[in-house]
Amino acid sequence: MNRIFTRWVESLTRVCGVLSALLLVFAMLVVCQMILMRYVFRAPTIWQTEAVVFGATAAIFLGAPYVLMTKGHVGVDFIQMLVGDRTRLWLDRIGAWLGLGFCILMTAATGLHLFEALEGGWTTSSVAAVPLWMPLTPVVFGFALLSLQYVVEIMKLSGDPS
Repeated sequence: MNRIFTRWVESLTRVCGVLSALLLVFAMLVVCQMILMRYVFRAPTIWQTEAVVFGATAAIFLGAPYVLMTKGHVGVDFIQMLVGDRTRLWLDRIGAWLGLGFCILMTAATGLHLFEALEGGWTTSSVAAVPLWMPLTPVVFGFALLSLQYVVEIMKLSGDPS
């Protein structure tokens, strides 16, 4: 059962990693289009700024679980280099549990914010008036998946051969 859970979470994490990369490419292309429209054609840009900000934000939160899974995050390992293997393992476990706690808290907080945005019909204050549930959904989903990825990491640190 643990292996199925681990494979499921890591597969979903990989899909979100690819989606995150595609969102960054999308944001880059929209920035290029926005520059072309503004400075070459002297045309107004209405939707581009929000598309770039929301696309990049979604990329960050949807890509975070992939970064955790691949150990791609930036870390200061000075203390870990000074301690033995057993202490290093305990530091990793404590860090994973603290990360999980933070992500669960943020999933709940952003989920509540998403619910309020849906119920209130909130939109951005721009001309485009984008419904706020659109940019908030990937944030909630990203934190939820990051929580699941932390669970997988804790299972691995606990000696589960999954």
